[in-house]
Amino acid sequence: MSASLVGSEMCIRDRMKTYKVFTVNPGSTSTKIAVFDGEKKVYSANVSHDSKVLEEYKTLEDQLAYRKATIESLLKENHIDLEGLDACVGRGGGLLAMDGGTYEIDDLVLEHSIHAKNGVVHPACLGPSIAREFAEQYGAKAYVVNPPDVDELQDLARMTGIKGVYRNVHLHALNLKETAIRHARNMGKKYEECNFVVCHIGGGISVSAHQKGKMIDGFDIVGGEGPMAPTRCGSVAVADVLKYCEDKEIKTVKQLCTKNGGFVNHMGISDALELTKCAADGDKYAGLLWDTMIYQIAKCIGSMAVVLEGSVDGILLGGGMVYNEDLVAKLKGYCEWIAPISAYPGEFEMEAMASGAERVLDGEEEVKKYTGECRFQGFDFIK
Repeated sequence: MSASLVGSEMCIRDRMKTYKVFTVNPGSTSTKIAVFDGEKKVYSANVSHDSKVLEEYKTLEDQLAYRKATIESLLKENHIDLEGLDACVGRGGGLLAMDGGTYEIDDLVLEHSIHAKNGVVHPACLGPSIAREFAEQYGAKAYVVNPPDVDELQDLARMTGIKGVYRNVHLHALNLKETAIRHARNMGKKYEECNFVVCHIGGGISVSAHQKGKMIDGFDIVGGEGPMAPTRCGSVAVADVLKYCEDKEIKTVKQLCTKNGGFVNHMGISDALELTKCAADGDKYAGLLWDTMIYQIAKCIGSMAVVLEGSVDGILLGGGMVYNEDLVAKLKGYCEWIAPISAYPGEFEMEAMASGAERVLDGEEEVKKYTGECRFQGFDFIK
């Protein structure tokens, strides 16, 4: 199956009941919200927050009341009634490494997320707190679904050549897993029965190996692994990085991993569409960057296919850049000999969050409890 499909049109199984779900996804200066009646999105908005007001708050936790009030104001203004809500889902973050799935938002999730227990501070860490407050207000369940902290690496993917330094991953877990779950259904199978290489190709690029329902390997895109992306440097030889660091502050260099690397570092461009226009106008530098990124994505896909020992049921491409036909065509040229490639352009985080809640409410999945302990704590035979 290699047809290009839009994520929102993917096949979803019929449910026993229709559930009303409210999803919340905080960003730097806005919060995305959506209301679902079953699989149908009945309302969505990007709630803007005044950046000057946000700057007045010293911590993420201090922003909570302001963000919630802004959301409530917009809901009221648009006559959106949350009565009868079954579940509220908040985008997660800040949690310690965990298995994938849908987790109940309890006090421990609130504490770890809002204080960024894992050290990665991002507005998405407010998601569980906002969701829990709305859930309590309307008598609903509160969940997080496949947060960025999902880490299901197999043991062989953990080791490095430095004793005591182990690999972990930071990926677009929510979109990656949801794409795999829905594509498996399109095939008439369960996610747990399939092996996929799944990619999210947007401002950041995640490439991951999914084996029988577990994301067993991938690249740490926050740490600088994987392909170059519009704002990320991707993998670079350690010796070259150390040489580059000689006359620069570590903080500045670290930003190359997530903010100032990739297209931004080369040409001051963060928009892939702008870069491709430059390339189409004859800019050889822009063309080289675009083709290099695709080449590196293909290399990463190949490595994940090897992780799956060549048993790959499909290569799935998601994210905003997948709207670009040139990118999809070139990746097919590189990789379609491995397995059929299916393109799911765009992002569907809100749909993925709602679907995770509905799977639990429908009894298709069991809700999980966050332990507050890292899934991986080293090997007991290595001292």
